[in-house]
Amino acid sequence: MPPLTVTPNVVDASTIPPTVDGERPTLGSGTDFPPLEQTLLDLAPGARTRRETDDCEEVLFVLDGAGSLSLGDETHALEPESGAYLAPGDEYELANTGETQLTIISVRIPEPTGPEETPGEASTQTVRRLADQQSQAATTDREFRIVADPSTGLRSATHFVGYIPTAKAPEHFHTYNEVIYVLDGEGVLHAQGTDWRLGAGSCIQLPARSVHSLENTGDAWMRVVAVFRPAGSPAAAYYPDGTPAHADAPPLTT
Repeated sequence: MPPLTVTPNVVDASTIPPTVDGERPTLGSGTDFPPLEQTLLDLAPGARTRRETDDCEEVLFVLDGAGSLSLGDETHALEPESGAYLAPGDEYELANTGETQLTIISVRIPEPTGPEETPGEASTQTVRRLADQQSQAATTDREFRIVADPSTGLRSATHFVGYIPTAKAPEHFHTYNEVIYVLDGEGVLHAQGTDWRLGAGSCIQLPARSVHSLENTGDAWMRVVAVFRPAGSPAAAYYPDGTPAHADAPPLTT
C-alpha cells in the first residue's frame, strides 16, 4: 500500500468562524485535502445569496430550515434532508424562505471527471429528498441511502447518508477520497493510530486507503452525510490485507 501524503482529520464545525459571506469552510484547502471541499452555508431568514460552481461539480444537503434553489428558469423548494446537484458552470441562487436559519452543507468536487451522460440512466435530477431514496446494505449491519451519483447526474462522486448502529466496525479502508459530516449520534474515529471523538457537527476527511474504524459509542443510530470520489458504492470496503469487506466490493486491483 503506498504511503499516505494526506492524513485523516476531524474538524468541529462549531469552531469554524463564518466568512463575510456566511460561509464556514471546514475541509479542503485549509486542511490540505484538495480532492474535496466541504463548506457550511448559513442564511438568515429572508437572506439570499448567488453562487457559481465555476469548473467544479457541487452537491448540497440541507441541515436545517426551509428555502429555495433557483437555477435557470426553475425554482426548487429546499427542506431538511433534501440534497441538490449543481453541474460545472452553473449559476444559482439560494434563498431562506423560512423563519429560522437555513444551514446547508456544500461539497465541491474540483476537476470533475466521468462521462457527461450515462446511457440508459435517468436524466439529471437537481433536488432529491432523502426520505424518497431506498435503503441499501453496507458492512457490519450498516445501511445507506444515495442522494446523488452518476445515475442522477453527479458524474465524478457519490453523495449518500449512512446509518451506523451501536458497534465498532472492523478496521478497513476505501479506494476513494471522502468527506463526512456527522448529522447526529456520538462515537469515535480510529485512524492511523489516532482516536477522534465525534458528535453532531464533526467533519471528517478520509484520504483514499486510510485504514480506519468508525465506532458508534451512543445508544442510538449514528447518521452521517458523506461525499466520496471517484463514484462507486459506499459498501466498497476492504480489510487491511486487501480482502473485500462486503459482497458489493469489487476485487482490489492495485
